Amino acid sequence: MKIKVLGCHGGELPRHRTTCFLIDRKLTIDGGAITAALELDEILEIDDIFLTHSHFDHVKDVPLMTDLLVGRREKPVVVHGPAETMEAMDKDVFNNRTWPDFRVIPTPEKPVIAFDSIPVYEPVTCQGLRIRAVPVHHPVYSVGYIVEGREGAVAFSGDTGPTEELWRAINTTPDLKAVFLEVSFPSTLQWLADVSGHLTPRTVMSELAKLDRRGAKIYLYHLKPAVIDEVKAEIKALRKEYLHVCELDEVYSIR
Repeated sequence: MKIKVLGCHGGELPRHRTTCFLIDRKLTIDGGAITAALELDEILEIDDIFLTHSHFDHVKDVPLMTDLLVGRREKPVVVHGPAETMEAMDKDVFNNRTWPDFRVIPTPEKPVIAFDSIPVYEPVTCQGLRIRAVPVHHPVYSVGYIVEGREGAVAFSGDTGPTEELWRAINTTPDLKAVFLEVSFPSTLQWLADVSGHLTPRTVMSELAKLDRRGAKIYLYHLKPAVIDEVKAEIKALRKEYLHVCELDEVYSIR
């Protein structure tokens, strides 16, 4: 399993892109940096997008990619997510006000995009991967994902403050290789992280105390661009060799 960081920030500025991870060139977790990071021929390879929640920085490139696909694909790109997220995509994005409804363009019979509401807790199979959505703690309905393949299991937290169910699910998942965990603000802004449903380095460490890590690497992402230097300095000061701050365009081989 190869995971490429298309976007790993909690906001956008030059040289900062919002959340999106590309798995084996054909599937993404979140859609914040598809068109911002990839060339057209690379975008055309993507068949499936799994959304953690409906906030703009995690979905923004899903509509932006749609008109690029017209006449270039035989089957639609399928956007997966929990029912609450897909309802928001239906009512708030592809509503012919914010963006055209590409679920019927160019024709209802051959659209460029399709929606798939998935259950929580119960795994779905996609591209040979076993993927489970697990609820986390955020102001809108949000999930993390546990992705299991032949090479092992990887978990993505999505946006979350302190949470419980995801850690319980990860701890019972065999062959854990990596956890991608959000951290957004420095601990000096703990109040802001708390009210917005995010983590700081302080709460990252208290969350990781709930994890049976078993040697897995922890990849940190979603750092807010305005405070990124402070967050990185605080993480470095923790001196934890298993923590790695994601950088744009890095590729991780999970084996």
